[in-house]
Amino acid sequence: MIGSTCNEKTKSFIIALLATIIFITCYVFYTNKNTIKIEKKVVKEDKEKILQLKRLQAKAATIKPYLKNNKYNTYVCFLIDMQMPGNKKRFFVFDLKADTVLYKGLVAHGSCNTTFLENVRFSNTPDCGCSAMGKYKVGYKYKGQFGNAYKLYGLDSSNSNAFERFIVLHSYSCVGDEETNTVVCNSLGCPMVSITFLQKLSMKIDKSKQPIMLWMFQ
Repeated sequence: MIGSTCNEKTKSFIIALLATIIFITCYVFYTNKNTIKIEKKVVKEDKEKILQLKRLQAKAATIKPYLKNNKYNTYVCFLIDMQMPGNKKRFFVFDLKADTVLYKGLVAHGSCNTTFLENVRFSNTPDCGCSAMGKYKVGYKYKGQFGNAYKLYGLDSSNSNAFERFIVLHSYSCVGDEETNTVVCNSLGCPMVSITFLQKLSMKIDKSKQPIMLWMFQ
């Protein structure tokens, strides 16, 4: 009887030990699998950030001579990369001396007079409601229906009607501060940002002795 009891205890111990080993093995495998996924995601995001920065640096390099020759601000410019989806931060405040991004924010594109336009389309036609690609001079500040706003002067043939179309830099409450899973609301062609982000932009614009360039590209 004693031997039988010992055997039962041994069997129970072995079963419990095996169950523990299996649990630990599964846990380690699951944890490692998730860790690998996270690491891959981080690496992918880092690569995307590096590629994005290089793209912005290349764009900034092309306009530096123009800014200098035409007496624009040569320390900072605004770059809007419409190649990025509307739920990502694609409005970049770019430091032209350090060749890096100071900060970035969400920006809405034009609806082209539709109910909602997920992917950006461009047009320079009056009353089209679309975004207009190209370089802009950020002009004077005024108080509009959405609060503080800045007039924009189109510098290219692709956005030459911007001033007449009332394409301005302004904020609106439907544009948030954080990236989302869906595209933010549309404008009628204006680069429309969040209230908080416009306040950051205003700090750069208002203290600048020379006009700042805004460049919307794809």
